[in-house]
Amino acid sequence: MTTPTLNHWSGGAELPGRAGRYSEVTDPATGAVTARLALAEQSEVDAVVAAATAAFPAWRDTSLARRTQVLFRFRELLNARKDELAALITAEHGKVLSDAAGEVTRGQEVVEFACGILHLLKGSASVNASTKVDVTSVRQPVGPVAIIGPFNFPAMVPMWFFPIAIAAGNTVVLKPSEKVPSAALWLARLWQEAGLPDGVFNVLNGDKVAVDGLLTHPDIKAVSFVGSTPIARYVYETGTAHGKRVQALGGAKNHMVVLPDADLDLAADQAVNAGYGSAGERCMAISALVAVGDIADELVARIADRTRALRTGDGRRDCDMGPLVTAAARDRVTGYIEAGQAAGAELVVDGRETKPDADGDGFFIGPTLFDHVTTDMSIYTDEIFGPVLSVVRVDTYDEAIALINANPYGNGTAIFTNDGGAARRFADEIEVGMVGINVPVPVPVAYHSFGGWKNSLFGDTHAHGVEGVHFFTRGKVITTRWLDPSHGGINLGFPQNT
Repeated sequence: MTTPTLNHWSGGAELPGRAGRYSEVTDPATGAVTARLALAEQSEVDAVVAAATAAFPAWRDTSLARRTQVLFRFRELLNARKDELAALITAEHGKVLSDAAGEVTRGQEVVEFACGILHLLKGSASVNASTKVDVTSVRQPVGPVAIIGPFNFPAMVPMWFFPIAIAAGNTVVLKPSEKVPSAALWLARLWQEAGLPDGVFNVLNGDKVAVDGLLTHPDIKAVSFVGSTPIARYVYETGTAHGKRVQALGGAKNHMVVLPDADLDLAADQAVNAGYGSAGERCMAISALVAVGDIADELVARIADRTRALRTGDGRRDCDMGPLVTAAARDRVTGYIEAGQAAGAELVVDGRETKPDADGDGFFIGPTLFDHVTTDMSIYTDEIFGPVLSVVRVDTYDEAIALINANPYGNGTAIFTNDGGAARRFADEIEVGMVGINVPVPVPVAYHSFGGWKNSLFGDTHAHGVEGVHFFTRGKVITTRWLDPSHGGINLGFPQNT
């Protein structure tokens, strides 16, 4: 059986790779190679960007009414076929089908937000700001933009960006992770079916060559990125050095604080959900649970019982958690488990002992629980990006706040309590961009914006919501004086948006 080749998508058609460089796409549940992926060279970067550049003037000048009609058609097609997209995600990332379907749904929220973007693009006006002088402000698209996506959310994260970029009149080059490229190509074809003009949405597959090509290309005006903190810093510094606006969302070390008055069953359930969902491969995963006071023994026992009951296996089967995305990711997590043991943490549940429900040689590590973790251990300091939950014990509420605020990351955090005053103080004092109160994974809805603080974000603008609209548009102010009245002639027809 011949292994299929996945190519680029440029100007409304497949663009075969010319570089002669390929990487393998694998099914992480079985270890089988399912495709080979063409990796771009600079000439292919130039060709794909040229397609986006050529399409920009006409799309920029397309009326808002017609743009949003395309957005609505895309939304309906995605709704009808979301199970198909979820299956693609599971086949290449490994997350269970229900989790993949949830990813698509959360991405769809931004598509729906973009369908109503007209209100946020309408500008403002001041009549007679000076005598017979009017001042208006408008927002206009920035031009061709690049989106560099992560492996862990191959559909949702790009959908945080491209619906808004397209609705605002920009053209897009999406560079998906080479580990999970099929969702991007599927979305490109769906856009074409929805009636999006050729060249408005393009897909460039590749590795660092493609990333650097986009970051330095003079025709790319803005870059959105989600990934690890070191790469986010690199993307931000390289892109801005080449005159681009950049929003680069980095890594995380998300804490969940449990106060003595909390409902421990609720807290245990949510710690398991937030710690092990998607095999911990989420930038919003809870990886550090901070137990305050004398509840730690009971809370750890309840979490351990739930952790041992989880079923790990092929995401297409009746399982709670799937594999890691690659063998390298599995081995990295295994190394952290070994390091945690060596540092003296108590290994309560060892995911290396899991027997997965899967065929072949997949990349599995089961849910892992550590207790008595200290802040100098690598399982606490590093973003593991795997199903490892570490319990840190503190005596007081103030210690919990100080511990989180001292962390170099500031992406997401949560507190579990029935004390409204404590929760309010936590939300006010914590130095983190997204906060949950009895909500373990506080991912904002689409009309609010997503983004962290400190080393979890490089750039001044968060994703989607109003900040996303501002990122993909530029403000312009127009001052006007007309000395003579004009007349548009007679037309008795009902005015139409065209």
